[in-house]
Amino acid sequence: MLNNYIEAARCLLCADAPCTKECNKGLDPARGVRAIRFENTRCAGLYFNQENCEGCEAPCEKACIHYDFPIRIKELASSLTKVASAPKADMSIDFCGFHCENPFMLASSVIGNCYEMIAHAFDLGWGGVMYKTISFLNIREVSPRFDEVDKEGVPFIGFRNMEQLSEHTPEVDFEIIGRLKKNYPTKLVVASIMGKDEFEWARLAKMAEDAGADMIECNFSCPQMKTEGLGSDIGQNNELVRIYTMMVKNATKLPVIAKMTPNVTHIEEPALAARFGGADAISAINTIKSITLGSRASVAGKKTISGYSGRAVKPIAQRMILDIRRSPGTKDLPISGIGGIETWNDAVEYIRLGCSNLQVCTAVMQYGYRIIDDLIQGTQEYMESRGISHLSDLLGEALDEFVVPGELDRETYVLPKFNRESCVGCGRCAISCYDGGHQAIVFDSETRKPSLIGKKCVGCHLCILVCPVGAIAPTNRIPKR
Repeated sequence: MLNNYIEAARCLLCADAPCTKECNKGLDPARGVRAIRFENTRCAGLYFNQENCEGCEAPCEKACIHYDFPIRIKELASSLTKVASAPKADMSIDFCGFHCENPFMLASSVIGNCYEMIAHAFDLGWGGVMYKTISFLNIREVSPRFDEVDKEGVPFIGFRNMEQLSEHTPEVDFEIIGRLKKNYPTKLVVASIMGKDEFEWARLAKMAEDAGADMIECNFSCPQMKTEGLGSDIGQNNELVRIYTMMVKNATKLPVIAKMTPNVTHIEEPALAARFGGADAISAINTIKSITLGSRASVAGKKTISGYSGRAVKPIAQRMILDIRRSPGTKDLPISGIGGIETWNDAVEYIRLGCSNLQVCTAVMQYGYRIIDDLIQGTQEYMESRGISHLSDLLGEALDEFVVPGELDRETYVLPKFNRESCVGCGRCAISCYDGGHQAIVFDSETRKPSLIGKKCVGCHLCILVCPVGAIAPTNRIPKR
């Protein structure tokens, strides 16, 4: 049986997709496959489905340029039902007094570095931008500046960059910000700034206000500044966070967001320092200090520490947001969540942790601004499936699910159950259980089927996680023997 997600993940996500151009029924299979890829499967039926594709000779598959074998579009269509209309749940949400049409922002980075780029993103539906950090520094970037970490052929599991701040002068950047606000008044336009002393922080803040920015984000977190005492060097010093936040607040009437570095042990401490300085909100997190050792990490034969992002950092970012949310001094501060957001499901997780604003970067660099369609549609579909009218109704609802380790149930467990029909007989579960678990699975080489030794199983679920076809599922929770 075709695994829809795995098949959709094979798609090259082509520009000007040949499959859609060759569809003789006026459908958009490329858009539908992309919806499946980004976990928005139900809405994929808007673009192609069993009813519309039945009896078709599939010219879309003949046009597919996949390097191996064509995407099995018709088989994907056979599993989809026709959808009458797209979901329409209200995606608007307030953040620091600004009514955002949706919570999805371009993070302060190369994806929001000039007027044309940001205007295009706004036209596609993004709710706002944290403009690439503005400074008085003479920024000269390195080449190459990116590297990625893959696993089993899946690229961009993690992404490393040596990108710094805007290469434009502040005057050019603030002119762009003013033009964006004039032409897109309903979009949230945030000026990200970084100064090297109190005077520069205050001056940049005043320039941002005069340009018409809606808010200011203080970059206390960039991990790869070429000069000491900037970026994450500030974010690791609570007193500097407090002082520079205070200087920005004193220089402007705009809401001020403090962007946190993850390169600390207790992120709630600089967050609290920012609050003492007058911060109206927190952005968390910036990239994690890291290295890679491959040839792509080399600049003229030398390597350096730089920032790690992408889906691999999401659990770390979410843990840090949880820490901020649970700290008495910062639990009520609005948070702009950042780190590994690629699908609507990622976004909902951040909102349920208490983030009323979301920033995306690495996923846009890999897939383009077009991912906004599935971020919005998927979230709307989730809201409608739960009967939720307002996005704010989801805000922070997952926080009560978290307890300290000592409060977890240690008297019951959940055993695995094998689905004999969907099992393909690879034996991965037995290998992992024997070498990395509790030797509770026996693999019959004749029948190529696994079986469970109940007395040995501890319910760790390693077997469920390693099964490549999803043929192992949890059973009901029962008391331990």
